[in-house]
Amino acid sequence: MINSYASVWETVSEIVPDRPAIIHGDTTRTWREFEHRASRLANAFVTAGLKADSKIGHYLYNCNEYIETHFAAFKMRASPINVNYRYLEEELIYLLDNSDCEAVIFHGRLAERINSVKDKLPKLKLLIQVQDDTEAPLINGAVEFEAFLAGAQPLPRIEYSEDDVYMLYTGGTTGMPKGVMYRHGDHTKGMSLSYDFRGLKKPRSKEELKQAILALEAKEALPVNLAACPLMHGTGIWLGGFCPLMAGGCAVTLPNIHFDAHGLLKEVTRHKVTDLIIVGDAFAKPITKALDEALAAGEPHDISSLSMVISSGVMWTTEIKQRMLKHHDMMLVDAMGSTEGSMGRSFTSRKSISKTAKFEKSQHAKVFNEQDQEVTPGSGEIGIIAAGGMVPLGYYKDPEKSAKTFRTIDGVRYSFPGDFATVEADGSIKLLGRGSACINSGGEKIFPEEVEEAVKRHPNVYDCLVVGVPDERFGQKVIAVASPLEGQTLIQKELILEARKHVAGYKLPKHVVIVPQVKRAPNGKANYKWAKQIALDAFPPEPDTSSTRSENTASPEPATEES
Repeated sequence: MINSYASVWETVSEIVPDRPAIIHGDTTRTWREFEHRASRLANAFVTAGLKADSKIGHYLYNCNEYIETHFAAFKMRASPINVNYRYLEEELIYLLDNSDCEAVIFHGRLAERINSVKDKLPKLKLLIQVQDDTEAPLINGAVEFEAFLAGAQPLPRIEYSEDDVYMLYTGGTTGMPKGVMYRHGDHTKGMSLSYDFRGLKKPRSKEELKQAILALEAKEALPVNLAACPLMHGTGIWLGGFCPLMAGGCAVTLPNIHFDAHGLLKEVTRHKVTDLIIVGDAFAKPITKALDEALAAGEPHDISSLSMVISSGVMWTTEIKQRMLKHHDMMLVDAMGSTEGSMGRSFTSRKSISKTAKFEKSQHAKVFNEQDQEVTPGSGEIGIIAAGGMVPLGYYKDPEKSAKTFRTIDGVRYSFPGDFATVEADGSIKLLGRGSACINSGGEKIFPEEVEEAVKRHPNVYDCLVVGVPDERFGQKVIAVASPLEGQTLIQKELILEARKHVAGYKLPKHVVIVPQVKRAPNGKANYKWAKQIALDAFPPEPDTSSTRSENTASPEPATEES
């Protein structure tokens, strides 16, 4: 049976040993090399004192070593731990301590940060430094990655269990990062999406796996996925790494640490990428702009190999999808999900255009009201989305939050990540947004994502975030933080008038703060903490803030409330 990542990937290495498994820049590892290096790395971990259920931190930019170390951890029934490469001392200490990491692998450019925390983490006993172009010297107590690997023999293969635990930490956008625990047996089934997207049956045995991969190979249809976003987040490692590897394909990562849309498109051409992984408009907009620029220059990027672009995590607007499709006909898959579970998808092609924030409900997903009753389609009632199927075991070392997020209704276990939605008459889901970011103004619930999309309908807006700030009369008032397209200017009154066409009056921003760039996390997700501070700086929570308004804001026309 296929019950763990290690068992699947070991089997794949026997089926297509000479096919590429991972690519980073000019370095390609075949499946034979991938498996052999992971086996040696696993044995090196065991020799260093790590064991089953040990936690191995990945404090790395996108690279082959990131995925090799995952495979090695799975081979010894340990758990890799994703660590945000932007974390500084306090955040590093929290996550490495909370996850009980015994080892951490890090890039040379991040070495000094590890050096500053290593003596404050008594459980940490193994430091492995991956050399990069900084040529940073080894910190005291660390061993270089290739040297650590060189002296080890392959770890003999062992029996794996579907109950082995895999863990991924949340991004911490709604509080401190939490380790979400999955059974390997559940997660491997969920990450067989490469078969789903190609209309193929998911293999349930090693023989079926062999037949499926050989059939794809015969058609030259093995998936080649490129993660434009960081592997340190679920979208990157799951869709960019796990999914293609589960189908005998290849995971490609970009050689540069800063996002370069033209560079990405050149890698798509170079490696004949079939599946491009992004996170909403934060990636889709610069990619589309690069396609437009190359076409205008008479040197269009060759993206003919792309069969699909897959996004997850944040909004991907219909307008940007349509612009992208002008360059090549492909399937655009907009997945609604979080670290805690998958809830729905929308599919867009030249023949079928989906609406922003409207998704086909996943097979095991439901929308419940506050009484744990299913929301009636077409009723307009707002409910919270429940993800079924691949439901996590819980949060690591946090039974209280686990009990709130992972609940059983009518004998079925669900995950409640916190996203609110309505159910359309046709059964599709209209996503409203995350409840933790919800604004309460005069007793009305306002979801930032809905207002953001309304503001972004203005043709001069490049990006927008919406937050609530204290208001003496209504409790909170809506403030938008928006940035213009290059070469364009934004006028607050016009933005509010545009938003009025798409949302009710009580949801309209009372003010708009114009900034050169809206800041987002590396994975494209909203940085609401930053946006709220920008809004508070412009409009401090005082009865009269007229004398303290920012120079790049303008007093809007009164927003008439609508019933």
